[in-house]
Amino acid sequence: MTARTLAVVSAGLSLPSSTRLLADQLAGATRDELVGRGESVRLYPVDLREHAHDVVNHLLTGFPSESLREVLDTVTGADGLIAVSPIFNASYNGLFKSFFDLIDTEALAARPVLIAATGGTARHSLALEHGLRPLFAYLHAVVMPTAVFAAPEDWSGEAADGALRRRIERAAGELAEEIHRRPPSTGPVDPFALTTSFEDLLGRGADR
Repeated sequence: MTARTLAVVSAGLSLPSSTRLLADQLAGATRDELVGRGESVRLYPVDLREHAHDVVNHLLTGFPSESLREVLDTVTGADGLIAVSPIFNASYNGLFKSFFDLIDTEALAARPVLIAATGGTARHSLALEHGLRPLFAYLHAVVMPTAVFAAPEDWSGEAADGALRRRIERAAGELAEEIHRRPPSTGPVDPFALTTSFEDLLGRGADR
């Protein structure tokens, strides 16, 4: 049984948060799909509101706190990522954008990502396609075809209802299959790691 890690980033600002609720539903469905494929799964939920001050400080100073560095390494080192933001003014919120601004443009390259969002009206669902999908395409991630949006009327208590449940299950299946067919992650990319020997950098490799 292969051990997999799944980072689940939610950028909700309120407590309780429908954004976190949607993130948990997606994470649970993806975990179930992976277990059904013979994988063991460890979930790493990241509630960005708990790291908001550290995110801003990193933007101002260029240096992450120890706890934020652990979060960044968790997100960039996971086998897959679920990213969920509330939609404000027709786009993802500032905390969500600020967090992903801290991630190196190659750190999520070829990483499977499921995008999702919540909003006060279904009209905000277009933000998934004109906002979140281009963001992760820029980061060279592999974004799942199915994106999930939840409006208030999609919930029945704290459970996803009807069409939302079906969309969650379809998106989770896509993410699980994409993770399953790839080798396990070896952890976050070290931006300072040398990919070429000193001899090759000095042009000596051709003399041997």
